Amino acid sequence: HVVPSMHARKARMAELSDAFIAMPGGYGTFDELFESISWALLGIHQKPIGLFNVAGYFDAMLACVEHAIAEGFIAPEHRQLTVSADQPAALLDALAQYIPLPVRPWRLT
Repeated sequence: HVVPSMHARKARMAELSDAFIAMPGGYGTFDELFESISWALLGIHQKPIGLFNVAGYFDAMLACVEHAIAEGFIAPEHRQLTVSADQPAALLDALAQYIPLPVRPWRLT
């Protein structure tokens, strides 16, 4: 029995998906979430990325992203790479309305 690599599994997930939704989880969830964001930055996909922010689960992570923007490590326009909602219908609406950022050559900030 061959177990596919984590990267191969994520690549297949990206290939088959129309969007990404992160639900509360641990390291694996964060790995998949940040890889989908990184792939969007690199122009590998232009699919919407949603955070199902149950009971504010992602609030601290979103605050961390805001801190990184304030410190100049993340470009302010890159906050648009994710949408967040605490209700399923609202999240699906936000994903449906998502407009991808124009694909540009990758840069440090």
